[in-house]
Amino acid sequence: MDKHAFIGELQVTQKFFNKSIDCLVEQDSTFKPKEAMYTVAQQIAHTAHTIEWFLEGAFSEKGFDMDFAEQAKEIVKFTSLEKACTFLNDAFNQAVDAFNEKDMQEWAKPITDPEIMTGLPRFSIVSAIVDHTAHHRGSLAVYARMLGKTPSMPY
Repeated sequence: MDKHAFIGELQVTQKFFNKSIDCLVEQDSTFKPKEAMYTVAQQIAHTAHTIEWFLEGAFSEKGFDMDFAEQAKEIVKFTSLEKACTFLNDAFNQAVDAFNEKDMQEWAKPITDPEIMTGLPRFSIVSAIVDHTAHHRGSLAVYARMLGKTPSMPY
């Protein structure tokens, strides 16, 4: 278990995400394909929030906060691409900082949540963050194409 490998994975994921959305501009912030869907800014904010959610849940004695309706109330407030991107990059930096601040023995302890990732080592959240981020990166690539834009190759 090398914390630098986990940090590298988070940083590469952040780079891939940012490259995938670099064709979007502030005027695209409120675009959404259908009324009940998140906007561009909200997709990014949700991705950022979920990074924080994984970090908090992995280390909390209470486990993961499953009140998604309450969490969504904060996400829908995002109307700016720039602010959402700042939130996203801050969340990635927070995850990297967590690896730098906690030793690997702490990261190897099992997640105690009874429903989400039960018993897996805390560092397992990195693969979940990568997977979740890729999902929203793909959604935003579709949004970009719907706006007549071509997303950059993320890799």
